Amino acid sequence: MDFGLNKEQQDIVAAAKEFALGEFPDRAQEFDRNETFDQDIWRKACELGFVGIFIPEEYEGAGYGFLEHCLITEEFWAVDPGIGQAILSCTFGSELLMLFGTEGQKQTILPKLVAGEAIIATAITEPDAGSDPTGAATTAVKDGDSWVINGSKIFATNGNLADYMMIFCLTDADNPSRHHRHSFILVPTEAKGYESNKLYGKMGIRASDTAELSLSDLRVPLENLVGKEGEGFHELMAFFNRTRLHVCAQGVGLAKAALEESIRHTRGRHQFGAPLASFQNTQFKLAEMATGIRASRNLYYEAASELDRGNIDHALISMAKWYAGENAVRCADAAVQMHGGYGYIDEYKVQRLYRDAKILEIYEGSKEMEKIIIAGTLVR
Repeated sequence: MDFGLNKEQQDIVAAAKEFALGEFPDRAQEFDRNETFDQDIWRKACELGFVGIFIPEEYEGAGYGFLEHCLITEEFWAVDPGIGQAILSCTFGSELLMLFGTEGQKQTILPKLVAGEAIIATAITEPDAGSDPTGAATTAVKDGDSWVINGSKIFATNGNLADYMMIFCLTDADNPSRHHRHSFILVPTEAKGYESNKLYGKMGIRASDTAELSLSDLRVPLENLVGKEGEGFHELMAFFNRTRLHVCAQGVGLAKAALEESIRHTRGRHQFGAPLASFQNTQFKLAEMATGIRASRNLYYEAASELDRGNIDHALISMAKWYAGENAVRCADAAVQMHGGYGYIDEYKVQRLYRDAKILEIYEGSKEMEKIIIAGTLVR
């Protein structure tokens, strides 16, 4: 297998890195402290073609694959995870539309996402339904020519900013199979009955909007069903096979940043009359970080390349997601340790990386769920 990137992919990486270095560093601390974000940066990223790069050309996208999207994600997260998430999460749900949406839904929404004219989001998790999405209790009931939605969602990325929200709803509570009870409904957030409340006080990726949703007698037309009624769980698993790859790249980018900050600090910081980088213990830490990053990157390169060729390997994707997330946490921890007391002060980037890293082991499937998927393919 060739793990190298072609010239076009190398150009994408270079352009993404240049954009991130030019736009993120001066604002990162501000957004983290204030839990805010400047949407003009997202619009600029859209203008330059970084957002929705995997959306097909017939919907005004660049028509690249998920690997190219991951390459951009890695470079954005290497400069600042919060800003990287705030920008690239604005298409979170387009994957569902591409896979299962009607032609009308695709033509209406996908071009707007690429142009920076709209944001799409997806609401799955509920206060009592996290790792087990089949426990979702938000209902969508048919009433004439409409779906009537009632319930609540938690931890919805861009819930306060999205123009469209993909809601995972219980549509057939009496179905004997837990895996055929739910469906995805496309909801314009301007609809009456949609209420969002911003969640404050997150540990990390604080530039990224997160919301709690209240859905009260919210009506949308029956044609707002995405995919097939009762197939929401299976559609969600297909969705995760794409979005978990994004998280792999996020982990690699963050770990790379932790390594770069550690090298810079240990070269310049002297103890006992010598640079920290000259001590074997420090060198071992750096070597372990570099190896974990390379392994994580190779895993997501392989998984994304296979997916783009139409070969979806659930176990491989889960391996990449689990390992990249865990490695990012490990690298962020090592970076803070090597910075000593400086790593505990918010003037230093590593403390922000430390806080940002933990979410990678939680969202888009916890590391425990990823291990269950991997093991299930081994013992079934």
